Amino acid sequence: MELILKYFPNLSEEQISRFQLLERLYQDWNLKINVVSRKDIDELYLRHVLHSLAIAKIISFKDDTQIMDVGTGGGFPGIPLAIMFPNCNFHLVDSIAKKLKVVNEVTEGLGLTNVRTTHKRVEEINETYDFIISRAVAVMPTFVHWTKGKIAKKQNNDLKNGILYLKGGDLSEELKNYTTTTIYNLSDFYTEAFFETKKLVHLPQKFTK
Repeated sequence: MELILKYFPNLSEEQISRFQLLERLYQDWNLKINVVSRKDIDELYLRHVLHSLAIAKIISFKDDTQIMDVGTGGGFPGIPLAIMFPNCNFHLVDSIAKKLKVVNEVTEGLGLTNVRTTHKRVEEINETYDFIISRAVAVMPTFVHWTKGKIAKKQNNDLKNGILYLKGGDLSEELKNYTTTTIYNLSDFYTEAFFETKKLVHLPQKFTK
């Protein structure tokens, strides 16, 4: 928890309380339904929570922003961001039902009212969002294909509507056709070695149609 406060010192009491509770909820549920590896559970705040919150380092979502988390798995990056932005709406989607069971239980345990979940493939979702977020579920051309037509045209935030994608390694090949992409190195925000090769990619709406 100290790690979160190191980089986000201005959290409200409610946000701090929820971030503190997060670890216990995941530890309890992970014993029943394994959605996070043992090593990752021991470093939940570093590898999952802080990683998810990198998105909050480049954008402070305006109230009522609509966000879909594709392939949310155990609820990342959606749940930490839902705590950070309680006045935004998060739709967490995954094709694996047991993972969403954990997400639903954690969401309920935290008392989050701005999160809903859907057990479907993202191609079957017929809604639009200001932003689509994810953590490395596919190469970018595949992800763009999956989410085609799901970005809203009306702009409400300082950052252009589009995809916010957390990924690591060399992305030059898969991003070569997306000329307006912005790549943020997470090592610019965080000093921990875990983030040395981690990146956040913003692909604006123009390329996601």
